[in-house]
Amino acid sequence: MTPFIPKRLEFIAFGLLLSGLMSGIVSGVATALALGLVPDFAFLWFKAWLSSWALAFPSVLVVAPIVRNILGRIVKPD
Repeated sequence: MTPFIPKRLEFIAFGLLLSGLMSGIVSGVATALALGLVPDFAFLWFKAWLSSWALAFPSVLVVAPIVRNILGRIVKPD
């Protein structure tokens, strides 16, 4: 695949992918634990995932720089 996202937008693409995957996994597990594998599980999971992602994406964009800053202070360089 040919790269197509400019370097200056890498942090947004990172946040989009990370939040999408993480919210999908967490909402899927939470939906399965709460309701079991009911016949309309996929629809219920998708609905939970969309609302989770709507919160997770901006949260990652705000929190990631803070975490990088903290890690820069506590991780020893090689």
